[in-house]
Amino acid sequence: MIVSYKYRAYPGSVAETRLNTALDTCRWLYNKLLEECNEARACGTSLKNQETQARIVSLKDENPALKDVYSKVLQMVNYTLWSNITALSQSKKNGLKIGKLRFKSAFRYRTLNYNQSGFKIDREHNTISFSKIGAVRVRMHRPYIGKVKGILITRLGDKWYVTIQAEHEVSEPKICGRSVGLDVGLNSFVTDSDGRVIENPRFYEHSLDRIKKLQQSVSRKKRFSKNWKKAKSRLNKAYEHIFNQKNDFLHKLSRQYVNTYAAVCVEHLDIKGLKEKGNHKGLHRSIHSVSWGKFFSYLSYKAESAGTKLVTVNPRNTSQMCSNCGKIVKKTLSVRVHECPDCGFVADRDYNAAVNIHRIGMEQPFEPVETMPLHHVSVMQVLSMKQEATPFRAW
Repeated sequence: MIVSYKYRAYPGSVAETRLNTALDTCRWLYNKLLEECNEARACGTSLKNQETQARIVSLKDENPALKDVYSKVLQMVNYTLWSNITALSQSKKNGLKIGKLRFKSAFRYRTLNYNQSGFKIDREHNTISFSKIGAVRVRMHRPYIGKVKGILITRLGDKWYVTIQAEHEVSEPKICGRSVGLDVGLNSFVTDSDGRVIENPRFYEHSLDRIKKLQQSVSRKKRFSKNWKKAKSRLNKAYEHIFNQKNDFLHKLSRQYVNTYAAVCVEHLDIKGLKEKGNHKGLHRSIHSVSWGKFFSYLSYKAESAGTKLVTVNPRNTSQMCSNCGKIVKKTLSVRVHECPDCGFVADRDYNAAVNIHRIGMEQPFEPVETMPLHHVSVMQVLSMKQEATPFRAW
């Protein structure tokens, strides 16, 4: 399995100039290859991955700047383009209404991909030397483990980051231990079958007023002027702060569950379909902001490295079914309490769903469910945890 380690990078003035030039050159190559793919399609033909790959060699005569970028990085530009084309085609096959692939602007192309070669890591001096770029100082606040398969260099605003992709061996599965079911939601981020309720952080919503003011400030400035760039930088920093807050929360929460349990059961949700369903923009934004997909992704790779079993279950009727007797009790989203007319079981809607997810995932029969007071965990309690913190306490 591949695990990513993200570090802050501090290139010198010469290296930073080369990095910016390389990014601009790779962006030109991406747009050029996309343009040729579009022209071929307009003429009734289509180019293949191998053809655009071979085209890079001849394009070096047209744009000599390509010779100043490491060859493997140029190949990964072509790989990224075809990954995007494949993803777009798959989405269209699934019936989604999607337009054409867009050309990359200077603000949208931010990553150089050194795949397998072209770099040398000096752990002793905390530097990484990149081909055609030079040495870049990196703050490795925690050591990476495993064989390095590639390195990404990313520009976010006026900051640089290095992501080391290292190959890990999959851990042996945990022989014994407890299991848990997780129900994700919008009112609370997670409710688990042990009666724990994790508060929805709503980082974006809490920063929305500030974001709107910064966006208005950018729109009032003349595009690409000095004041526009300053306003744009402030807006990017605000978004970066929200991104870091959200990632910190998701990393710590997923680590807690992986450390605590031998098996974690979650729903197999069509998150993209939920976001595109209907016309309720506020609901779409809330689903996007809550980042269920990223949480499941973090759970997946952390569980694999820790030997924890991650079980996905069909979400059908997990909220409607009574976890105590199995009776289907229809209720709308606005109904937050589950009340079964057959057995009289009353519980929080999300807790009832979490128990069902746990029972289905672990293939357990229906048993009387213990009613318990839910334990609410605040966002600050999660954020105060260390990255590799001790497991949750059993309530």
